Amino acid sequence: MKKTKEFVKKYMIGLTLSFLICLITVSAITYFDSKNVTYDNEITGMTSTNVQEAVNELYSVCFPPKTGGDIILEDIPVVDSGDGLYKDTYEEGRYFYKGKNVNNYITFNNETWRIVSIEPDKTIKIMKDASIGNIAWDSLGSYGNNDWTRPADLNTYLNGNYLTETLNSTAQSQIISKDWSIGSVTYNDTSLSNSINDENSKKWNGKVALITASEYIRSNSNQSSCGNMNQLWNSATCPNTTWMYNSSITYWWTLSPFAGSSYSVFVVYLDGSFRGNYAYATNNAVRPTVYLSSDVKITGGDGSQNNPYTLSE
Repeated sequence: MKKTKEFVKKYMIGLTLSFLICLITVSAITYFDSKNVTYDNEITGMTSTNVQEAVNELYSVCFPPKTGGDIILEDIPVVDSGDGLYKDTYEEGRYFYKGKNVNNYITFNNETWRIVSIEPDKTIKIMKDASIGNIAWDSLGSYGNNDWTRPADLNTYLNGNYLTETLNSTAQSQIISKDWSIGSVTYNDTSLSNSINDENSKKWNGKVALITASEYIRSNSNQSSCGNMNQLWNSATCPNTTWMYNSSITYWWTLSPFAGSSYSVFVVYLDGSFRGNYAYATNNAVRPTVYLSSDVKITGGDGSQNNPYTLSE
């Protein structure tokens, strides 16, 4: 026990000294700028060729930038009431923005998107704030098909033309392929836990998709009245307590198939309620959703509508 305490003490002293050395060295290099400074990069392993580059490189070594969801989780307080960022009570390690007025705006692809959740691996799930247009989920047969892995027409479009032609090269480099929950959901289920398990029963791996039914529910701060599929089936109050509801988007697709059907998919209606709709329907809006890599760097903004988070290129 004594040796352990001595080791911890020495480790903490060493860590503190390393921090001070970094701080002093960075300050010294900044202060003693000279054209005659020689950089022996073969010894240091650095790549700097001038003082400013040396400062930047050394600073990044001594004080590595936070990335991905860690940036938000360390800067934003987690709440348990009202509007804000909540720790999810259903899936370990996930955090959701809930409420009508939340600071979850982010600039991505030179557009306004919204942060849906922080994932356990610190990737950031974001959804486009506006619709990219009214598009059929799938057009197979008379009513369409609600199997996203078929692949559905919307799957093909989002991970084809939309991904490669609408998202710029920087945006494409900032997102990653992930497993998406695409299991079917029962329309009148009174248990959100059951709905989440149903969604998670089937997975698909890809880069661009949509939010699920349970994620729409989990964006609502009024869980007592708007906390499950049955309540969302017909509730006029729920649009007032979720940021996902947008009165300018009349009907929009989710990723969740309607249980017991091979052609219906859940849609968020004009009044904010859930309804099943034939997959072939062309009058429903599309709000693409992606996962930002855990390596992305948030370099500015506070998440508010007038000052959204910005990402480094």
